[in-house]
Parts: sequence; C-alpha cells; structure tokens
Amino acid sequence: MSKKTAPRDLPDTEAKAFAASIRVSPRKLNIVAQSIRGLKAEAALAQLTFSRRRIAQDVKKVLQSAIANAENNHQLDVDRLVVAEAYVGKALVMKRFSARARGRVGHIVKPFSNLTVVVREHSERASEEKA
Repeated sequence: MSKKTAPRDLPDTEAKAFAASIRVSPRKLNIVAQSIRGLKAEAALAQLTFSRRRIAQDVKKVLQSAIANAENNHQLDVDRLVVAEAYVGKALVMKRFSARARGRVGHIVKPFSNLTVVVREHSERASEEKA
C-alpha cells in the first residue's frame, strides 16, 4: 500500500538535476549559469572546465548529474543533449556581524543559492527545420 508515483513534470525528452544550498550568492552563480544556457552539453562541460570562477566546478557537477539522469533514467542520447534551462534561486541567508569601533556593528550576510539544470534531447529534424 504505497502511494502512487507522481507524474513527471518534464516532457520525455528532458531530464533535470537540482543542487540545494550552494554557498555562493545567486548573482554570482547566475553569471556562470548564463554562460552555459543553450549550449550543447559537451560544449557546456568544456566551458565550465576552463572557467576561472570558483563556483563553476559545482555547476559542472550538477550538469554532469543532469546528463547522467538523462542517460540512465530516461534513455536519452548523450550526444544530442542541449542545456535547455539553467536557473538560480535564492536559498537561506546566514546573518553574522563583526564588532566595529564605538560599539557599532558591521553586518555580514552569507547567502546560499539553489541551482536547477534541465537538459533536453535535441532532435536532428528540429535543427534542419530552423536552417
């Protein structure tokens, strides 16, 4: 008597991966996510591998997870995957303070972010129709 599985919220040609509470501000993470949107999965991995930003390694792990989900869970062709969506959301913010002169306080905020990467299998027919 288990409950029924929830229906998939993505089409059959898509797979996604989600990372919660990444220790970086959403603004910085969105710059890296923006650089891979719309790229082929292979090109996106190369872009993240050689990116100089620290957070690019975490984004690369999430992208690799999405590719693995597409291959193993949904039997999609890895060579035809495209990063359809890469979006960032706000998570919690740790608030700290440092003591300053004359009894004042310097506020420190340590933001966290959520990252979602959706990969889609790109059909050959669709690319021919656009051309």
